[in-house]
Amino acid sequence: MDLGLNGKRAFVSGSTRGIGLAIARALLDEGAAVVVNGRDEDTVRQTVTNLEAEHPGSTVAGIAADFADPAQVDRLLESLGDVDILVNNVGVFEVRAFEEVSDEDWQRYFDVNVMSAVRLSRRLLGPMLQRGWGRIIVVSSESGVNVPADMVHYGVTKAATLALANGLAKRTRGTQVTVNTVLGGPTWSDGVAGAVEQVAHQLGRPVDDLRADLAAATPTSLLRRFIEPAEIADLTAYLASPRSSATNGAALRADGGVLTTML
Repeated sequence: MDLGLNGKRAFVSGSTRGIGLAIARALLDEGAAVVVNGRDEDTVRQTVTNLEAEHPGSTVAGIAADFADPAQVDRLLESLGDVDILVNNVGVFEVRAFEEVSDEDWQRYFDVNVMSAVRLSRRLLGPMLQRGWGRIIVVSSESGVNVPADMVHYGVTKAATLALANGLAKRTRGTQVTVNTVLGGPTWSDGVAGAVEQVAHQLGRPVDDLRADLAAATPTSLLRRFIEPAEIADLTAYLASPRSSATNGAALRADGGVLTTML
C-alpha cells in the first residue's frame, strides 16, 4: 500500500535509536523527507549517515537538542523550518519507587515527556493549519492508561500526553490536520534491551531467557512477547499519511493486548 508520503517532510523527536529510529525508517521507506533528533551531535550525525546509506536518494537531516533544556528546544525550532508531520516520540523512563522520585526528577520527566510535545506542537500546529494539511502524532504508552505502581512518574507524564493530544485535536476541527496518539505496549527498544541485558548479566542468565520470562510476566498480554519497534512504527506511519484522514483525536493501541478495556 502506498501511503502517499512522497513530498512530505517529517520531524521525529528522539529518533537516533529505538522506536523513534524505527519511525524515521518507516517514513523514509514511504518516501518522506525526515529530520531526526537526539541529544548528542555525533550520534545524530552518524544516524543521518546510516539512514542515507539504508535509503539511497532519500532526504535525511538531523538536529541535536536535549528536550530537558528549553533553550536547546528553541534553537532546534529556529533551525527546523516547516514540517508536514510531527512525531512527538522523545521520552525517558525508569523503574523507581514513588518515594524516591524527587521534585527535580519529576520536573525532568515533565520537561522531556510532556513539554517536548507542548513546545513542538505549539510552534508547528499553527503553520499546518495555515497550509491546510498536517499530522501530529504523540507516541505514548499503555502506562498512561494503566499507570504502573513502580513507574508512577512515567505513567503520569504519559497520561498527560494523552490529554494534550486530545485537546489539540479539537483545534483541528474541519481541517485536514489531525492529531492522534499511539499507545505502545512493552517494547524491545534499545533502552529496555540494555536494562534487561544488565540484569541478565547480574543474574548470570541468558538474555533471551530473561526476555521471555519478562514478557510472560505481563498477565494481560495477548501477544505474549515484547513488541518490536517496527510494529509501533508501522502504525505511526499510517497515522502520518493521507490515508488516515478520518482518524483524528484517537488513541490507537499497539500494546499487544495489554490493556483489558474494550475502549
